[in-house]
Amino acid sequence: QVQLVESGGGLVQPGGSLRLSCAASGTIFSLNTWGWYRQAPGKERELVASISSGGSATYADSVKDRFTISRDNAKKTVDLQMNSLQPEDTAVYYCNINQRLTLFSRMYTHWGQGTQVTVSS
Repeated sequence: QVQLVESGGGLVQPGGSLRLSCAASGTIFSLNTWGWYRQAPGKERELVASISSGGSATYADSVKDRFTISRDNAKKTVDLQMNSLQPEDTAVYYCNINQRLTLFSRMYTHWGQGTQVTVSS
């Protein structure tokens, strides 16, 4: 059983920075992709950034050049460094991992409980 626990959310002024962290417990397979998603009130959950087991990162257009995703395989953690935060970044941020044992195995998906990020003056 994999559990994901996020930390690092909070209140920040526009232009400020926050760093979110997500720690996994349980078995993590070598074929996996970590992701950070967010959901603002009244909106659908959206992918913010993801990073593959090979280290390739992708970002939503709205956060490119402001957010950076990184992972530490040994510690089973993934971080999201968020700079130049704007009010529109306000949302609950969720950590996610999709993983499989082999290329032909089923995919397992796990979610964290979410952490609130509020950008306001």
